[in-house]
Amino acid sequence: MAFESSKEVLDWYDKQERTLTDEFIEALPWNEVSDTPIDEKFIPVLLYMRDVEVLTEMYHRELQRTPTGRDPVISKFMERWGIEEVTHGQVLDRFLNAMGYKTPEDWQKQTHRNVPKTYHANTYLLTTITNLLGSRFTATHMAFGAIHEMSTGQAYRKMKELANHPVLSQILDAIIKEEAAHTHFYRSVARIELAKSETAQKIARKVVETFWRPVGQGSLAKERTEYCIAALFGDDSGDGVDLLDRTVTRRAHQLPGFENLSKTTSRFREICQRLYPTLTSAATVLVSINLYAIV
Repeated sequence: MAFESSKEVLDWYDKQERTLTDEFIEALPWNEVSDTPIDEKFIPVLLYMRDVEVLTEMYHRELQRTPTGRDPVISKFMERWGIEEVTHGQVLDRFLNAMGYKTPEDWQKQTHRNVPKTYHANTYLLTTITNLLGSRFTATHMAFGAIHEMSTGQAYRKMKELANHPVLSQILDAIIKEEAAHTHFYRSVARIELAKSETAQKIARKVVETFWRPVGQGSLAKERTEYCIAALFGDDSGDGVDLLDRTVTRRAHQLPGFENLSKTTSRFREICQRLYPTLTSAATVLVSINLYAIV
């Protein structure tokens, strides 16, 4: 589907029905969750996914301080996007508790409190630069977001495949559908904004190549980010990284100015090759990652 304006993209997005409605959530067989075991090595991954999703509130506030966030079309999208992402985190937390992995009642506040000061300082600096560049930086925000959303969607798909838990699969199917709509919005607006000028393309390409990190890294500990990538996409064959290359990096190549981008795949591959051989048992996971840590 080709769009000529961001308003057309928003009109499409507004027509997409939510999947994680209150009715859907309450109808899930929560009492059956603990009937099916889940490999403990995936619990830190679910905790990470949960925390990244609820931190969307913070990302939303940051974007509102920029020309991108003040754009009326993008602002309207972000309002719904923020609500949906936080819901994803809350449902994942409910699943963890139903599985027997009890989390504190104030886990959302703890997650926000534990974001390092260096992250906030770097964000302030980036926001200042963004405001100087004005609307020319919108293409960068959207391209960056598109790459994040594409990789997030693949992480959820891989979690569903590997965990193979009947209730979690229902939850992840619903999340994946909403994440797919987010991806389509970001990619479509990014394509429109990047096509406006070579300057926008050069800025976006330079920022991604210089500053891109996997989703959540920076606001959450690097060790947690890398563990999740290795646990989901690491394998002896390299097929997991190849999947990310096909579904994230090569799709990013379709954006104007992003031809032959290699940063994402090379980073995913480096993490998996370095960490996957160490993920040999649940015991290793529990000792090295600190299963219930929120930081």
